[in-house]
Amino acid sequence: MKQSELGKELQCKSFNFDNLELVKDVENKFSIAIPKNWKTNLYQDNLQSSIFFADTTKQLTATFLVDVSFIKNNLEINDLFKLKIEQENLKKKLIQINSKELIFLEKPTYILISKGIKSDYLYQKLQAFIKIDKNHFILAKAEVYGDSLTQNRLCKAISLIEKIKIIQ
Repeated sequence: MKQSELGKELQCKSFNFDNLELVKDVENKFSIAIPKNWKTNLYQDNLQSSIFFADTTKQLTATFLVDVSFIKNNLEINDLFKLKIEQENLKKKLIQINSKELIFLEKPTYILISKGIKSDYLYQKLQAFIKIDKNHFILAKAEVYGDSLTQNRLCKAISLIEKIKIIQ
């Protein structure tokens, strides 16, 4: 599989995962390939449909968490939006370390990487806001805890996020 602009931006090498299964969100808006033995939770409300997954066989500081949500809302990637997201992260004491507009899943995307402390752990968070159409977007988040191999784990998360397929 060709590496995405997101993977290139973070200078990731591609990772291959074994024993993947295709998981669809409750509303059948998107799917993602996830390792079969990972813990997966599906969530839905009036505004969004989400898939949350993680490898619970490992310590929190040795793995990563991914949350992908299909959100029924307009997304305008502009300076006001970017400022709002940065302010929300600052309220959570997260410091922005990288942000960029790029094309991901053949859609306009804004990525943001922040770091801080959460539950007494050093913490990094990737947010990718992927504009699907005028009234919908996907928010893909990856969280990495601790300070060991953080770039490596973030890249592994991106390798799975790259497997998102939009169903239309």
